Amino acid sequence: MEFDVSQAQKPSIFRRLGALLYDVVLLIAVLMVANALIVIPYDVITGHQIYDSSLPLLLMRLYLLAVIAAFYVYFWTHGGQTLGMRAWRIRVITDDGESLGMGQALRRFLWSVVSFVPAGLGLWLSLFNRDGLALHDRVSNTRVIMLEKAA
Repeated sequence: MEFDVSQAQKPSIFRRLGALLYDVVLLIAVLMVANALIVIPYDVITGHQIYDSSLPLLLMRLYLLAVIAAFYVYFWTHGGQTLGMRAWRIRVITDDGESLGMGQALRRFLWSVVSFVPAGLGLWLSLFNRDGLALHDRVSNTRVIMLEKAA
């Protein structure tokens, strides 16, 4: 499905934050399961906790970051919406109005991390951009649009 970018309404920053909050709640559950899938077998096999050594801890953090990336990339490439975005009626599309591909979704995720690390400054930039684009939107050539209410 293609969207007319010029006619699309941009969501407010509060709507974007609401969708993010919904996703964080779901991600906590996903990360708990992902964590248990590694920590429990590691403890049983080695007799040590994974958090006692720096290398296993670093690998665990990278694994959990990859789980978060997989969550967002999957949803953005399969319908353009996470569950939080669906609840808040927003969708991510390319600047051309198309659905995101795998590479573009991954680029958007990586720039989202950069955008959110310094107190979310990259997202706050959307308040000053006339198209409502955050840093990660601009760099990845994507945008978030509002969807119409279902009848």
